[in-house]
Amino acid sequence: MQELAVRSEFEYTSETYKDAYSRINAIVIEGEQEAHDNYLQMAEILTNDKENLIRLAKMENRHRLGFQSCGKNLSVTPDMQYAQDFFAGLHGNFQKAFAEEKIVTCLLIQSLIIEAFAIAAYNIYIPVADNFARKITEGVVKDEYLHLNYGEEWLKANFETAKTELEEANRENLPIVWRMLNQVEKDAKVLGMEKEALIEDFMISYGEALSNIGFTTRDIMRMSSYGLAHS
Repeated sequence: MQELAVRSEFEYTSETYKDAYSRINAIVIEGEQEAHDNYLQMAEILTNDKENLIRLAKMENRHRLGFQSCGKNLSVTPDMQYAQDFFAGLHGNFQKAFAEEKIVTCLLIQSLIIEAFAIAAYNIYIPVADNFARKITEGVVKDEYLHLNYGEEWLKANFETAKTELEEANRENLPIVWRMLNQVEKDAKVLGMEKEALIEDFMISYGEALSNIGFTTRDIMRMSSYGLAHS
């Protein structure tokens, strides 16, 4: 088992830590903003489930505010332009799918990929976070499992008609995740988060979601490896 070094308060306030944190904090704030906006947009298509989707959006907005307070606690200004560029690939693909009313693709991007990405990041971050951020993040990650479950349940209920589009959406979007993980590797390491652990946690959450929806183990291995091979 990996031994986690106990960080001193000095390390959390060092310029090296705060510089990396300005980008990581911005990424989680922007991720929650993207999620908020995405759920509101999906509510326009899935009108039968509008109230539930609006409720999820409100939860994401609370998370955003929580992570903003984490940055303020360390006197860090988040680099929001960096974070918007970081999410540009998934953002663009979601907006394209939304414009075409491809709700299956929208759900894969938001409820599977973005939620699994968030769960991985938060799980790996919690053991190395400062006390204030740890409490905030522990509360947030519990909610994210509910959000992942929302997408799972909808796609499971519509699996036969959604399967082909899910595979296409996976092929188009999973390589973006690997590029995002590569891009964030250096800053994450400064915060005590190893890229290999992030990948492992992401693949566990994402793979379990695909399994719950109805994909076979062989399907999941093929879909996952495609992302790695084409990143």
